[in-house]
Amino acid sequence: MQRQNIYLEHANITVNDLQEAIKFFQTAFPHFKIRGGGNNEREWVHIGDDNTYIALNQAKQSDLGVSKNYDSVGINHLGFVVADVEEIANNLLSRGYKRDFPKQVERFRIRDYFADKDGNQYEFVQYLSEVVQEKNSYAVD
Repeated sequence: MQRQNIYLEHANITVNDLQEAIKFFQTAFPHFKIRGGGNNEREWVHIGDDNTYIALNQAKQSDLGVSKNYDSVGINHLGFVVADVEEIANNLLSRGYKRDFPKQVERFRIRDYFADKDGNQYEFVQYLSEVVQEKNSYAVD
């Protein structure tokens, strides 16, 4: 059996304010562009690059908030591997976004967590090693 090269192409998220969500992703990833969109039944966009994107949908009930506590069923966060986690964190902090979990500096990776205005959490991971066993290490230093 041939091994498949599997990767997550996109995530689909419904948001209270589509323009605010676009701003969050373009702040974190300035190279992200609107790949397409529409407003037939609901307003939506695909924002990303040539390989990956986030599908954003405008909520029809915009008074609902996200409640995340890792105890309830649902997606807790999406994680993005990035080349420079500090640059992304600085971009987000300078635009008023807040960390919603303390930055984790480990021997072989740095992880930083931010929430958008709806409370959706995103993890940004910078690996400090190309060695698979080190990248995937769960040892506490």
